[in-house]
Amino acid sequence: MAILTKNNLIEALNNKTLSFDPPIDAFQLQPAAIDIRVGWSFYIPHTWKLTENGRESVVADYVNHTSLEENFKLIKLQPKQYFEILPGESVVASTLEKIHLNSGNIAGILHPRSSSSRRALSIESGVIDPYYSGNLIIPIRNNSVHSLKIYPGERMCQIVFYELKEDIPQKEAGKHGMQEAKYHTSTPYSLGTKPDSKEEVGFIQTGDLANLKKSFPINTPKTDA
Repeated sequence: MAILTKNNLIEALNNKTLSFDPPIDAFQLQPAAIDIRVGWSFYIPHTWKLTENGRESVVADYVNHTSLEENFKLIKLQPKQYFEILPGESVVASTLEKIHLNSGNIAGILHPRSSSSRRALSIESGVIDPYYSGNLIIPIRNNSVHSLKIYPGERMCQIVFYELKEDIPQKEAGKHGMQEAKYHTSTPYSLGTKPDSKEEVGFIQTGDLANLKKSFPINTPKTDA
């Protein structure tokens, strides 16, 4: 597995193996990565709700499937507006660019830029599979004692691209575990959490992890000794 360098990335962009919408600009191309800009949409978590019982905390239970929209409020910014992230606050933002990986032998990993880390902003890493097409989410946490301004268009994270040891067929790349890829074709305004397999969730809810492992073994082809 090899990391794509600047010349490799330019070649991939030219032959459409890798593309972005809108296209990346000259500020974004790095020696061994592509910087990604923050988009216009931010999701702020709801922490409580008013029910017939009174004020209750919002409990995010993603095993039983509570969607991002249920637990977060979507903020859509306009040009010249910025987003102030409070001390200790965690939010989810979208990327400005939609990424298209049009090859079976290239994958990417999203990383924070060092400039974001210096501001005490934590950004979680994430894998981008071959043939992925859509916007990415950027989970951001402010670890500073100050509120920090985030402007749409800022280069807060970067993608390092890897050439894989073998070409993965598109059908196989779209298979995550036992189900189809859940976040293919994501947009800035549809970042909702999607449920895992009901079969898997059923075992998890009952705590029957031993039978989960037993019921779904990996079928590895036998090789000659």
